[in-house]
Amino acid sequence: MKEIVAVIFGLGLLCNALLFVPQIIAVWRKKTDEGISLITFGGFSILQVVGIIHGLYQQDPSLTLGMAASLLTCGSVTGLTLFYRIRRCGSV
Repeated sequence: MKEIVAVIFGLGLLCNALLFVPQIIAVWRKKTDEGISLITFGGFSILQVVGIIHGLYQQDPSLTLGMAASLLTCGSVTGLTLFYRIRRCGSV
């Protein structure tokens, strides 16, 4: 039962990662950071790094991989936001 819950948890985290994809597409297509909170997405990214570290310490592959997938997608939004903000304003 513990393994089933771990798999479901991992799938939930992967779904969480997929929730950032529409935001990546929107920022990429519009070529602007307008309406994107850098504090929010930057904060999410930091929390995901902490989650990855926790998953590694707990030897929990579902948590580690799920948080890594979320960091990849959320980090993409954060990176694109930084890129377009720097391009638009000349600074963060």
